[in-house]
Amino acid sequence: MGCLVYTATTGIMNSTYMRKESIITLPDPRLRQKSTKVYAITPEIIQLVTDMTSVALDWEDSRPHEISAALSAVQIGHLERVVIVRSDFDDKSTREFTALINPEIIKYEGEITKDYEGCLSVAGIYGKVPRYSKVRVKALDIDGKEVRFKADGFLAHVIQHEIDHINGIVFIDHIRDEKDAFYNLDKEGELQPLDYEQYVNNNSILWD
Repeated sequence: MGCLVYTATTGIMNSTYMRKESIITLPDPRLRQKSTKVYAITPEIIQLVTDMTSVALDWEDSRPHEISAALSAVQIGHLERVVIVRSDFDDKSTREFTALINPEIIKYEGEITKDYEGCLSVAGIYGKVPRYSKVRVKALDIDGKEVRFKADGFLAHVIQHEIDHINGIVFIDHIRDEKDAFYNLDKEGELQPLDYEQYVNNNSILWD
């Protein structure tokens, strides 16, 4: 598993601890809107990153079989191009996230691979989504410095998922007509195929 070379962790949360109830979910129309560019790392942006981290961890603490891999600002109702990405996907005890401001993919590389994805804003639905296996990324860190890095494997999928969010795209949009690409999570934490016609095809929550 690759990791971000440049990191800016979010620090200690303050007294305005935000909880998982702040997460917006489909069919909230904000999830289909493009977020706006951040022009300065203001105290409000730093607070936004702290709030996002609080929400991601609170959600994770309520889920025995899952981790919060990443979160975008729009998922708590802020249409700004800010995402956070977990520093370690394999260790739940490592509770640090890296903030990426105005992230963009400057080059797609490798091959198209499919991997399972879920989303805090798409309740109960998972999908096997095609993504590029490698990407090169440019962003600002929490101090306003430009960072560039390569991501591959699962991290590359996560980065593409989050940049989709700030462009108004949800992961299910990539598999809209793939009848065998949808899953849900059973009580043991295993992914099981989801009946497409019953739960996906004409689901007014998922589709406009």
